[in-house]
Amino acid sequence: MACNHIDHPTSRRDFLKTAGGGFGAVAFSALSGRSLLGARAANPVAAKIPHRLGKAKNVIWLFMEGGPSHLDLFDPKPLLNKLAGKPLPESFDRPVTAMGEVGSPLLASKRQWKRNGQSGLWISDWLPQHSQIADELCVIRSCVSDGINHAGGVCQMNTGSVFGGRPSLGAWVSYGMGTENENLPAFVVIKDSSSMVVNGVRCWGPGFMPAGYQGVLFESGDEPLSNLNNPKGVTLERQRNKLQFLDQLNQRHRQGRESNTDLDARIRSYELAARMQAEAPEAIDMSRETAHTRALYGIDQKETSVYGRQCLMARRLIERGVRFVQLYHGAGSKWDSHDKIESNHSRLCHAVDQPITGLLLDLKQRGLLDETLVIWGGEFGRTPMSEKGDGRDHNPTGFTIWMAGGGVKGGQVIGATDDLGLYAVEDKLHVHDIHASIMTLMGLDHTKVVYMHKGRPERVDLNEGHPAIGLTG
Repeated sequence: MACNHIDHPTSRRDFLKTAGGGFGAVAFSALSGRSLLGARAANPVAAKIPHRLGKAKNVIWLFMEGGPSHLDLFDPKPLLNKLAGKPLPESFDRPVTAMGEVGSPLLASKRQWKRNGQSGLWISDWLPQHSQIADELCVIRSCVSDGINHAGGVCQMNTGSVFGGRPSLGAWVSYGMGTENENLPAFVVIKDSSSMVVNGVRCWGPGFMPAGYQGVLFESGDEPLSNLNNPKGVTLERQRNKLQFLDQLNQRHRQGRESNTDLDARIRSYELAARMQAEAPEAIDMSRETAHTRALYGIDQKETSVYGRQCLMARRLIERGVRFVQLYHGAGSKWDSHDKIESNHSRLCHAVDQPITGLLLDLKQRGLLDETLVIWGGEFGRTPMSEKGDGRDHNPTGFTIWMAGGGVKGGQVIGATDDLGLYAVEDKLHVHDIHASIMTLMGLDHTKVVYMHKGRPERVDLNEGHPAIGLTG
């Protein structure tokens, strides 16, 4: 016979003592997104508890698509100018490049360099406004990738593999941490033009994970999201009744098809779209920002207005609980500079210099930089050898990215390339290591964020990454 034992608290202290376990369950339910009653399936992007206390809660990834030249931005090489016009010295291994000729003469950098901030960080005159944020930047000069062309390079920088089919980094972060605001997407992607990013949606796709982890694409311009407002004559009550009816049909159709993640994701996307009609209009309405803030991002200038809007949008989204925001500049590989690098990079650097500087300054003054990890870079760098006389080829064997905020120690340089900037030679950081470092900064153990796929435990770093040493303060 079962024995039922129930304690009846006789004082407030007894009540709190016996109810303590229940409070923990309530907290867990809120953080895991699971209903204690089990009425509905758990939201896959509900907020989750990280493995340890990480300073970074959000990520803003400034992706310069096409491959910016590290040799002309953050990694000065005096020897390159000294040997300009001569072939690559015999002491260097012959590099594997996408198009360029190994026998092409070395191309001098026409940049003027100076030390910036208290840290004395080297930044070229192509990014003059960056002098204001030099002490926030951790410049990593020793990055390496396996992608020698844009398709493979962009794919690996986003997913860890040069081949499509794996989850993007934003999907992994959403899987590992969820979102703090279920009325907005956990993962948002914004590109600067109508041109499509190389590989398209695979760059922010979920791969073999459920489709609900895919990034949501916002368009550039005054209307990032279409159809947020109801058509004329459609009242809120009518809309609510329609959505309730559709939900009944969706749930009925879902029965027996629970393994179809695409179906589940589509249902959730409709539900999210309905919730976004209430919250997204305010989130994307930049008319609420002051003239000073708009000027800080360069929105009042023609050349910087597009990326300035993207950067300001990113700040507004992470303020409202969006976990991962990726901003593409130069969509369609516009940073690619096989020729005319002077005119190409001059124009593109001018377009992003003020917006990026404004973003970091704004995050800092609002107290958001400590919890927001900002990442800058492309899929690879450029070679010291010339191509077509006035350009540079792809260089995945040694290039630069930088990180700021989110617990990163600013005003420092990690790693180094050789004297000509062709190969990483000190503290190499492969893309897998970059991804592992980002997860670590967010309080996630990259070895424990595992998704089982066809009986195989999959991780963001393909079991090969290690967090960078010295990245944090």
